[in-house]
Amino acid sequence: MMPSHTNTALPVAGMYSRIEDLIAFDQASLESALLQHIVDWLTSNGSLTALLEQKAGRPLRVERTFEGYRRLTLAQKKQMGYQGASLNRPMMAWIREVYLYGNSTQPWIAAQSLFPLPSLQGNAKRLQHLRGTPIGYVLFKRQNRLPNVRYFQKTVASASGDKVENNQQSSTSWSRHTVYDWYRRPLLISETFLPEFFASFSNPNQLPESK
Repeated sequence: MMPSHTNTALPVAGMYSRIEDLIAFDQASLESALLQHIVDWLTSNGSLTALLEQKAGRPLRVERTFEGYRRLTLAQKKQMGYQGASLNRPMMAWIREVYLYGNSTQPWIAAQSLFPLPSLQGNAKRLQHLRGTPIGYVLFKRQNRLPNVRYFQKTVASASGDKVENNQQSSTSWSRHTVYDWYRRPLLISETFLPEFFASFSNPNQLPESK
């Protein structure tokens, strides 16, 4: 059953439930076209896999970096809407971390899929055996959209990978963290749009289709 999201507190500092709040301080520093790309991709609904493949003009290449069991962190449980005693109980999940490649040599997306063990029942067990299959092929096979709760986040990192506040030598990644209600099973999917992704745009026609 999908946990309720009646809590108004955000699960992690630096996360926003409204895209307007995330980009408020970037409107003056980013070109309007780039800002529009960022907003449209972070807020796109349905299968991100389908939109990425449309942009790339080819199937996505999936590079797995981790698959296995891990214990959920307190922040992850808050993101998924767990409350009360559930926050203090240990909870295991199957976690899959991948890089997604479009039509470039550098990855476009760093993604993490998090499946709490109570959600991996019945047909949902297939989510542990995706291998190199994009998860969008499974989640959106029979439906175009899923009920969800979404948070947005921006990470600024220096060339060495250290997080920084302001640095001309830094690179910015934009993330969305979406809790999907998939047949009444909560799944948390985090997608970080890497600098290579937004650098790949060359004309306005590469925006995703209207939602």
